Amino acid sequence: MIESLRNLEFASPYVLAILPLALALGWWGARARRRSVIRYSWVPLVEPAGRTWRTRLAWLPPALRTAAMVLLVVAAARPRIGQGEVRTTAQGVAIMMVVDRSLSMELPMNYDREQLERLEVVKRVFQEFVEGNDAGLEGRPEDLIGLVTFAGFAETICPLVRVHTTLIDLVRGVDLARDRVEGGTAIGDGLALAAARLQQAEKELIARNEGEIDPEFTIKSKAIVLLTDGDENQGQISSLQAARLCQEWGIKIYAIGIGDERGGRVRASRGLVPIRPGQGFNESLLKRVAELTGGNYWRARSGESLREIYERIDELETTEITSVEFTSYNEAFAPWAMAGLVLLGLDALLGLTFLRRAS
Repeated sequence: MIESLRNLEFASPYVLAILPLALALGWWGARARRRSVIRYSWVPLVEPAGRTWRTRLAWLPPALRTAAMVLLVVAAARPRIGQGEVRTTAQGVAIMMVVDRSLSMELPMNYDREQLERLEVVKRVFQEFVEGNDAGLEGRPEDLIGLVTFAGFAETICPLVRVHTTLIDLVRGVDLARDRVEGGTAIGDGLALAAARLQQAEKELIARNEGEIDPEFTIKSKAIVLLTDGDENQGQISSLQAARLCQEWGIKIYAIGIGDERGGRVRASRGLVPIRPGQGFNESLLKRVAELTGGNYWRARSGESLREIYERIDELETTEITSVEFTSYNEAFAPWAMAGLVLLGLDALLGLTFLRRAS
């Protein structure tokens, strides 16, 4: 209650200038009532009658009218209670992650002194990139982020979203493409599908807000983060074709080559498949794809180096967050107006009944 009174203000404070006039009128009415007399031939004859309740309460009607006028003037000044709020708006980044889930992503990779599958390391560090960690990644809570995966073909796992809980759950569920029908590495298809999603990002935002532009988020830039450990050998669209499309649409590609020079064996539906040393990603192709779009290329040999790359991306693709303070108001004139009308009604009732004056 005390806090509400502190925030009380008037939308039309100039109306309060009428208050002295209302008080003056009330004082004049009370004074005129006191001057009212009845002429009688001999005063001592009526003195024994004493004073009645009607005479004792003669001051009440003028007081009620004065109080009513004061309350109505205050109501006319429109008292209201301000509620200050801070709204956060963001100029963020729309990011589509494009992750290779081909069979070679089963090869081991170092992650915090553990040996894990490459795909598992990619998923864990991706979660740190989105949610933040204690090792230099602050997270991307304000950004639109989605996920496309590819092996022999590309598919959207999660569209662009600002609430990342479902995205992280879907990332955890991504698995290796072990079936022969999924074999291959269609990098270009993955890039093209992600680019199409980003191109439609503004339309999707407007659709989610029922035809209105999101007042809390605007897209500052668009980017694709490509993670692969293989060379392109499948797909309907080549990586360079997809890169030129991204260049035309203003989408940057940050390409990350996963793994080292070691080979090994991976489990497939047809048994163990050998991966020869050096049989990995096409570094020159990834560099060309990144350069065409104004992006960058890096190589990640471990979970630690992948974190460092994400830190670089954090620096290159920043989100601008602005806090806008505004005040909303709750109108509070109704109780004042109601109280004033009640006092006027009470004055009229007393004037017609108990305190009625003789004409």
